Amino acid sequence: MAKKLDPRWFPDFEKRRVVDVHMERLDLHGVSRREFLAFASASAIASATGLTLGYPSVALADKGGKMAHLMMTLRLEYVANADTGAHAAAKALGMSIASVDGQLDSERQLNQFEQQMAAGAQAVMLHAPGGGSIRRIAELANKNKVWLDNTWGTLPWFTPFEAGEYYTMYAVPEEFSAHRAVTVEVCKAVMDKFGGGDIVGVTGVEGNSTDLIRSRGRNDALKDFPKVKLVGELPGKWNREDSQKAMEDLISRHPDIRGVIAQNDDVADGCIAALRAAGFRPGQDVFISGADGTTGGAESIKAGQLLTTSANVPQYMGALLTTRLYDVLHGWRPRAPERMMNWRSVAMTKDNLGAYLERYVDNGDVEPYDYKRMSKVEHPNDWDPQAELFPMDIDLEWGGIAKPDGWNYPKEYAEARSNGEAEAVRKEYAEHYKIDFFGPSPMKKG
Repeated sequence: MAKKLDPRWFPDFEKRRVVDVHMERLDLHGVSRREFLAFASASAIASATGLTLGYPSVALADKGGKMAHLMMTLRLEYVANADTGAHAAAKALGMSIASVDGQLDSERQLNQFEQQMAAGAQAVMLHAPGGGSIRRIAELANKNKVWLDNTWGTLPWFTPFEAGEYYTMYAVPEEFSAHRAVTVEVCKAVMDKFGGGDIVGVTGVEGNSTDLIRSRGRNDALKDFPKVKLVGELPGKWNREDSQKAMEDLISRHPDIRGVIAQNDDVADGCIAALRAAGFRPGQDVFISGADGTTGGAESIKAGQLLTTSANVPQYMGALLTTRLYDVLHGWRPRAPERMMNWRSVAMTKDNLGAYLERYVDNGDVEPYDYKRMSKVEHPNDWDPQAELFPMDIDLEWGGIAKPDGWNYPKEYAEARSNGEAEAVRKEYAEHYKIDFFGPSPMKKG
């Protein structure tokens, strides 16, 4: 039987000392007395009072919300860059944020999710290494009413619709065309200088959904260049050290290579190190592509060692997913096409490198985005995604991966595509996209 609160038990919150005592008991770090009293409606005061008396209740939290970022691994520069974007967006929106390293371990991330829920997280941004725990995490999120969004590694054909409302979004860059584009750049360079030749691939984590779609984009591009032949590939596991070892092995097997398609910029960094150690001149003897558009990738292009990378800009990923959590925490609800989304990468070469460096690397204390403008809560009429953001086509995203037995398209997803809602959302986001992804920062004065 639920316990009831008698209003006569309520403390006198007009007294400053009483307010301070209750704020201390409720561990309200970052909340001022003014904010406490403004937030404390009669129901909230009753709820907070119940907690101080030992009753299960709704705790008062930071006014912007409390979120956690479960990172895939801090071994990758991409993850560190993305976390920077998440923290900057959280700060701009008044949210508190805690970040934890999953160390490429799905089971560890499941434990971390449970720990963050116990610590009071209202929302979790997940960067999973794969699909090992996403179903269970999504189940727990829905059961405990903790908002969740996820990026990159996932379980193919498992969608937010099957998990429930609290799995608000799965979002990744559209990788098929992005990785196709950088492969084309390598093939063109190999053709221009050598008239053709052998190339190799250094991939990510075997079976990872992102790795699979990037390989599909690479292989599709190679169809247009019959004189460029992929002669071998090995997994680099998304990090520099394993990629360097993989590249060393590939060099021993194929000493006359002219190109390398690396599945991300950390992988490309390891490949460059192995090539240099073997006496090759990256950017001259061998042309290399990466993916993601990390700070290190941009610097390698500037140094002439990396030919190109697909710049999806990791800071954007952190900002986008954080903003979504803020919006759903504050009452906004997505339409079906907004629960699975892609954004467009830019093939970055020396020709457009300057714009990237100015905005994302050499920007000092100038933030690259207007984070509040990304929010539909903060800017209901003039929100701006600040990148080309559009509903995901899951047949493109997971094409070539076998569907589970008995799997059918989720009703909400199928209806949105058949009744025109997905196309309407695509057009709406295109109309609101004003701040160019590769243009000057909107926060730059003058």
